[in-house]
Amino acid sequence: MSSFDRRKFLISSASLGALASCGFTPAYAPGGRAAALRGRVEIDVPSDRESYTLVNRLTDTFGTPSDPLYRLSYKVATAQNQIGITRDQEITRYHITGQVSYTLLDLASGQALMSDKTSGFTGYSATGTAIDSLTASRDAYARLMVILADQMVSQIIAKTKR
Repeated sequence: MSSFDRRKFLISSASLGALASCGFTPAYAPGGRAAALRGRVEIDVPSDRESYTLVNRLTDTFGTPSDPLYRLSYKVATAQNQIGITRDQEITRYHITGQVSYTLLDLASGQALMSDKTSGFTGYSATGTAIDSLTASRDAYARLMVILADQMVSQIIAKTKR
């Protein structure tokens, strides 16, 4: 059974009103910053498994370009470190770090509108069979690319003017 709490309603209504009066608008709302980029960003072609996952996630967010105004270029770098080692020198866990440097170009002028980088990390267990380890490794790299793509999108939307 739930009961209505008038104080929470009034506080949340007041905070929404304060956000609206300060100029806050949702990024994905019609007319928002993200809506202006939908279908307008052409992304460089992927060259390997990791960049394919990155581009796939970016395309899910920005949409397939129908009339592109911008071009997104990127460079992916990853590193893998052993972090779990048994007394018998068997590796039980890996830590993967990744960094993406990217540039958003205006296609009409060829000028760079923004250039930035983002980084993240993930890990996976190397215990089990060789197939288990391979699958876990691929999954960890895919998760890392999704993390990096989401960070890129957030940064681009935050820095884009309407």
